Amino acid sequence: MEFLKGFQMPKRVVPVKEGTSDFYGKFEAQPFERGFGTTIGHALRRALLSSVEGAAITAVKIAGVPHEFMTIPGVSEDVTDILLNLKQIPIRMAGYEPRTMHLSVKGEKVVTSGDIITDANIEILDNDILIATLDKNATLEMEILVKKNRGYVPAELNQDEVGVEYIIMDSSHSPVRKVNYEILPARVGMRTDYDKLVLEVWTNGAISPEDALAYTAKLIKDQLTLFINFHEDEVE
Repeated sequence: MEFLKGFQMPKRVVPVKEGTSDFYGKFEAQPFERGFGTTIGHALRRALLSSVEGAAITAVKIAGVPHEFMTIPGVSEDVTDILLNLKQIPIRMAGYEPRTMHLSVKGEKVVTSGDIITDANIEILDNDILIATLDKNATLEMEILVKKNRGYVPAELNQDEVGVEYIIMDSSHSPVRKVNYEILPARVGMRTDYDKLVLEVWTNGAISPEDALAYTAKLIKDQLTLFINFHEDEVE
């Protein structure tokens, strides 16, 4: 396009293979015009942390427990601690319909996320998350509700279609755990005042860092489209 003639833009995003995994990715893009690396990096970081959808536990029904401010006979952790432990479980879920997981344990045992029974639509990504510690006389039975959403959802917004026997939880749905970006100098010809954007993305494994970045870039692009008030082929 004529109005962008001479305006430097990166041609592609280059993944840095060293250290790459299902949980971590590092990406480089260059050259950006001076200042645009920061503009793009900041927008991507904010959107990555807040706007990538994911599954999380939103409510729990525990047998014999009407509210969270209780203890369960024979269980070392109180109910509040159990709820906090449940929030740490990373989950991948297919589809958008709420799903229910089940837990039923009796006797002396360290109960972990690997003891939860799921259906084919839910995958627990870490089976070693501590839930509770039971003695030989203890029983722990739960129904655990899982929903897909974006970002942080307060408990009052998770109450829809849930019975009074459930303990409603606030939930953090973002599978993106951390994002860093850095701006380095980039060379084009004899000039070294362009920007190189280096972006690092950590996830919980429910989505790959590369897919999270692509999804976020598409989301930002779609949000900006409404500001374009001309047809690009009409600009000379």
